[in-house]
Amino acid sequence: MSMYPKPPGPNEGQVQRSTFFGDGNLDGLAKHFVGNLHRYRENIIIPKSMGPVQIKTNEEKLVESVFESCTFKSVIACVIGYGLGAAIGLFSASVNPNVADPFFAEKRQTAREIFRDMRASTHSYGKNFAIIGAVFSAVECTIETSRGVSDWRNGTYAGAVTGGLIGLRAGVKAGVIGAAGFAAFSTVIDYYMRHRHD
Repeated sequence: MSMYPKPPGPNEGQVQRSTFFGDGNLDGLAKHFVGNLHRYRENIIIPKSMGPVQIKTNEEKLVESVFESCTFKSVIACVIGYGLGAAIGLFSASVNPNVADPFFAEKRQTAREIFRDMRASTHSYGKNFAIIGAVFSAVECTIETSRGVSDWRNGTYAGAVTGGLIGLRAGVKAGVIGAAGFAAFSTVIDYYMRHRHD
């Protein structure tokens, strides 16, 4: 190991900022042991005071963003709404007076006609509930995204918009009544669901 100073390099004339120490040799040694100075967000150390911490991968973040998107929520609400409406339509068709007591009817219905009426009623109820669920979920998600707050007001506003849109098919008065009724119903349901989990 030579004790003589090294000859000046091409960048020796320029003043270099030290990161750790004023002495260049110590600063280079510190940089060697510290390693990469550019820390990325995925490499931060999180204390495990609240249990094990797992940093999400990019694939997990992508899947989570898809599940939390308004489009996915609307599609799920549409499917669930159709299933619920179909169940209600099937029940209402099974207790329909025209079908329940065929012996006293003037014209006795065949089994095929009964099943056709039940299928039509089931599909009609399912379609209506699917539209309501999809519109309500899309409006609520849009309002929540724009407000940046998740509280009971989102459901109330979404209920008012959904009820107003549905009621407008029968006129302005029906739209106002539908908006008020749907908003009140959404508020009561949201209040009950939130306080049940508290």
